[in-house]
Amino acid sequence: MSLFKLTLKELQEKFTRGEISATEIARAFLLRLNQVESKIKAYVTLRDKDALLVQAKSIDQSLQGWRKTQPLMAMPLAIKDNICTKGLRTTCSSRILEDFEPPYDATVMARLNLHQPLILGKTNLDEFAMGSSTEHSAFGPSRNPWNPKFIPGGSSGGSAAAVAADECVAALGSDTGGSIRQPAACCGVVGFKPTYGRVSRYGLVAFASSLDQIGPITKTVTDAAILLNFIAGHDPLDSTSSRKETPDFTKSLKKKDVKRLVIGIPREYFADGLDPEVSETVQDAIQTLKELGGSIQEVSLPFTQQAIATYYLIATAEASSNLARFDGVRYGMRAKETKSLAEMYRLSRSQGFGPEVKRRIMLGTYALSAGYYDAYYAKAQAVRTLIQRDFASVFETVDLLVSPVMPTPAFLLGARLEDPLQMYLSDVYTIPSSLAGIPAISVPCGFSTMGLPIGLQIMGRPFDEPTVLRAAHAYEQATTWHTRRPVIRS
Repeated sequence: MSLFKLTLKELQEKFTRGEISATEIARAFLLRLNQVESKIKAYVTLRDKDALLVQAKSIDQSLQGWRKTQPLMAMPLAIKDNICTKGLRTTCSSRILEDFEPPYDATVMARLNLHQPLILGKTNLDEFAMGSSTEHSAFGPSRNPWNPKFIPGGSSGGSAAAVAADECVAALGSDTGGSIRQPAACCGVVGFKPTYGRVSRYGLVAFASSLDQIGPITKTVTDAAILLNFIAGHDPLDSTSSRKETPDFTKSLKKKDVKRLVIGIPREYFADGLDPEVSETVQDAIQTLKELGGSIQEVSLPFTQQAIATYYLIATAEASSNLARFDGVRYGMRAKETKSLAEMYRLSRSQGFGPEVKRRIMLGTYALSAGYYDAYYAKAQAVRTLIQRDFASVFETVDLLVSPVMPTPAFLLGARLEDPLQMYLSDVYTIPSSLAGIPAISVPCGFSTMGLPIGLQIMGRPFDEPTVLRAAHAYEQATTWHTRRPVIRS
């Protein structure tokens, strides 16, 4: 089997046993990138080939005579391009940061680099993570490996496409309203959004600070648990980072059933607007969970209908505030030949930001403006509390919630670019759990008649990632959907 087809766990075990070298791994993935990247366009920036091979050779030399390896040593990873990487440009897929090289690593990168992985490059995303299709990238859209005419999802579309196309063994993404889970569903891979605060946001370029969370995108649930072990935990550099003890997430995978777990099915997630194919596929997955010993119970989340409006007030307001720092003065693009400071600000931002980012900044600025703050932003925060209470109430009687990830499979590139509202509705099932800050995972559960993947979403109580992972792993082991790989003509 080609090395690039292996899972993180499989590749890790082969390397640890000395069956393959770091140099062989690097060459295998460089070859794969050469074969398919021009078709998938998963990356914004690829790491220098020679530097990668030098690092791999150095790892091999350090292991001569003994095989004490670090857990992620020589593992080829991809990083979403809104996570700061020292010496490797971080663009957020925006012209305003096109040439920006951070002077420091994000905390998740510092933790990964302790184990000497092979960082292959930075993956494409909707500009500043604002989108659901990766079409809002200043460098062009990524493609779905299952059919390049379709979106890979967003905003972490490049990361999900890279994993699905075997252009890395695993990747990091970020999730604000569904940006890990939704592209994972579109590309037929696993995407896990941890509890808000479980993973440090230090060095993640902020979109909506009360919602943003970094998480893994992988080929299997086991790989997601492995990667989460290395990035989770308290960080004094992030004031929102939780001090809760971080367990070994791989231990939750020992049980391959969901016996004695009560699984809630929110009736609001199976209402009008859900594609019949998605509904049928997810219902089949629920039946599988029942056969694995889960007790299925219908529940209600009454404020689901208000989630989209609530999210697009809170997220845009926070984006307006966070993106004010990109002014052409300290770093990033600066408009040339301007006649005044005000003109330099105006032109730098108008030339540097794309249309979707401008739309959200204007919406957020309006919601925060004098006379409208109480009517919009403050009201949205109050409704967010009601959404959180919905989940808290339901979790008094159930252990997990299960639902679709998206109302439809991946749609055609360009199909919703002129209709922002339809684009926003792609995240209707992922936004509520983001507002509540709870952990949620997407696992492959089937395919549409067009041959496009469909994802199953499993949500849990705050900081109960182990139970979410246990259920996802049990479902994965009982099915074969995760073993299917797209055929990409090289």
